[in-house]
Amino acid sequence: MNIIINNCKQGMNGVLNLVKNGDTFLRRYATTITDYKITWKRPEKVSNLSAEQSGDQGLEIEVKSSDLRVMYDKSPELKDASDIVQKMFTLQFLPRKEKIRLRREKILELVKSHELDRKSPEAMIALMTSQIHQLRESLEENPKDVITKVALKETIEKRRKWLKYLRRWDYRRFEWVLEKLNLVYKQKPEEPYQITRKDSLRRLTKDHCDRLVQAKLDAYKKELKELQKDFYAQKVQKLIFIRSEELACGLKPSVSEDDIERAKQEAEECKKM
Repeated sequence: MNIIINNCKQGMNGVLNLVKNGDTFLRRYATTITDYKITWKRPEKVSNLSAEQSGDQGLEIEVKSSDLRVMYDKSPELKDASDIVQKMFTLQFLPRKEKIRLRREKILELVKSHELDRKSPEAMIALMTSQIHQLRESLEENPKDVITKVALKETIEKRRKWLKYLRRWDYRRFEWVLEKLNLVYKQKPEEPYQITRKDSLRRLTKDHCDRLVQAKLDAYKKELKELQKDFYAQKVQKLIFIRSEELACGLKPSVSEDDIERAKQEAEECKKM
């Protein structure tokens, strides 16, 4: 019997929370997320193999079909040869790997310290940058090539380790390499986590509440600045009154003329604001 009475009391409390709207009763609901006009859209997934994630901004390395093969451009005998012989040693009549090799050498020339430099940190980074550009071009032609995807990912990670090493031990050389190779240093991405609507809405709601608080603070500051105009105007009048009364009574004035002038300047500055 007591259980039935308690249930009836709870039911009556629920009825008391109803709000009368004309001839009908409406239950008072809490404010929902739609009342704040907050919308959430799932962000687009960015691949770890993209140039945005790896930090490659592009290199303007021009390789023409009329360029000579690597090492043959320094041959004095080839320079004195006929045009037909020179044309046979151009990239036009050579396999594609020679074009890739020439491009790699041109990228290496941007940072290498001497002719045989291939093992210094900046040279290793340049070689891996050339390989990344080549693998990305191959992946655009064959998007389903899994072997190329794995090689590209491993090369990006390996270059990131070399950049991290160079950044730790020689920061000036690290910045110089980034400038020469047109790179942006990207740290290792955070561990992947599941993007949920609930967490995102919590952050959006927090930002919305912060904007509301900041708007109210700005309005309150503006109101205080308006009150400052009357405050400083009254301050000038009261300082003048205090000084005149003290002089009339034969006392040493506690308010100097400099104080009055300073108050007048503050009042003028408030009027300009």
